[in-house]
Amino acid sequence: MASIVQPFHLAIPVHNLDKCRVFYRDILNCEEGRSSEHWVDFNFFGHQLVIHYKPKENSEGLHTNSVDGKNVPVPHFGVVLAWDDFHALSKDLKNKDVEFIIEPYVRFQGLVGEQATMFFYDPSGNALEFKAFKDMSQLFAK
Repeated sequence: MASIVQPFHLAIPVHNLDKCRVFYRDILNCEEGRSSEHWVDFNFFGHQLVIHYKPKENSEGLHTNSVDGKNVPVPHFGVVLAWDDFHALSKDLKNKDVEFIIEPYVRFQGLVGEQATMFFYDPSGNALEFKAFKDMSQLFAK
């Protein structure tokens, strides 16, 4: 039985609502939905993302895991895009001078699970990863 992928809902804290609103709306081109003085809804590639204002706290540093010799920030979130959409988005982000944590590159080239990936932060330090699979049927390949 085939299942239909339902949109997810994700609410994240941001310490600067105005800068993050501009980032998600104008940099990632997400359509803005409802909002209040404390939160903003976005259509995040077909999913519901809500940014909620939370004052900035002192942090003991970011947690990372080593993947392919790169320091991948944890936690992070994002979307799996179609191959061509990923490359169009990465080009658009470069044109908008987005600073990457990990520049767009292809992992497992020519192997099972070949995928393009990139990481960057929003203005409040939330880490995002966007990826695409050369063959989407390998999304959960072992």
